[in-house]
Amino acid sequence: MQKITTCLWFNDNAEEAAKFYVSIFKHSKLRHTTYYGEAGAAVSGRPKGSVMTVTFEIDGEEFIALNGGPLFKFTEAVSFMVKCHTQAEIDEMWRKLSEGGEEGPCGWLKDKYGLSWQIVVPEWDKMLRDKDPIKSERVMQAILQMTKPDIKTIKRAYDGT
Repeated sequence: MQKITTCLWFNDNAEEAAKFYVSIFKHSKLRHTTYYGEAGAAVSGRPKGSVMTVTFEIDGEEFIALNGGPLFKFTEAVSFMVKCHTQAEIDEMWRKLSEGGEEGPCGWLKDKYGLSWQIVVPEWDKMLRDKDPIKSERVMQAILQMTKPDIKTIKRAYDGT
């Protein structure tokens, strides 16, 4: 059983968002939906019978999408890192997650719900921690100049070619 579960606060489109995320990631599924009853509706101002939460999984990790109202919004202070091993995987994740959202620098983007994502390649961390500060600096400079990550560009920067 997972000890910590991420709860994502949406205004009124939690179910739509959960379905969107499940459609993007392999090994994902919708699990449970709860609805506002009289007590919850009275406190939240949400209509009785409307979707309160949707529990879903991405690669075995549980998430809960909550229709909590317009009080809170997503910020870049919290983001999800998606580790991609090929350029094709980067391209697919970037296209799907940024559709209707906005692209940002250094592999960051916001999806159409305002949730921030980072598209990364696991080996970049090793490159950025290289004992040769010139190599790691070249990698950082290359990452800072791109929006969607480009594996070949990063490798060329690391190799100094």
